[in-house]
Amino acid sequence: MLIAVILALATGTYGFRVAGVLLRDRLELPEWSRHLLPVAAAALLAALAATAALTEAGGFAGYARPAGVLVGLVLAWRRAPFVLIVVAAAGTTALLRLLGVA
Repeated sequence: MLIAVILALATGTYGFRVAGVLLRDRLELPEWSRHLLPVAAAALLAALAATAALTEAGGFAGYARPAGVLVGLVLAWRRAPFVLIVVAAAGTTALLRLLGVA
């Protein structure tokens, strides 16, 4: 069953990619939609990141995980090295959980 789902998703993904290449010259998008697509992609990515950072099993994940994500965001904004960002975010989350913050 799992293999069938993986194959179906892979086929759908490949189909979308091929359709984009094949229909690029045939489909003319309005100017406003060409400007909106990159913004929509960024909004979708931000919504996915917020959902992953704030929820767990359909409920609020607690305060430790969002605090770790916030530390990571601040360090990324300050252009810190990637390894430092990951270690600081994970360390903040772990330390808060160790202190009993949910």
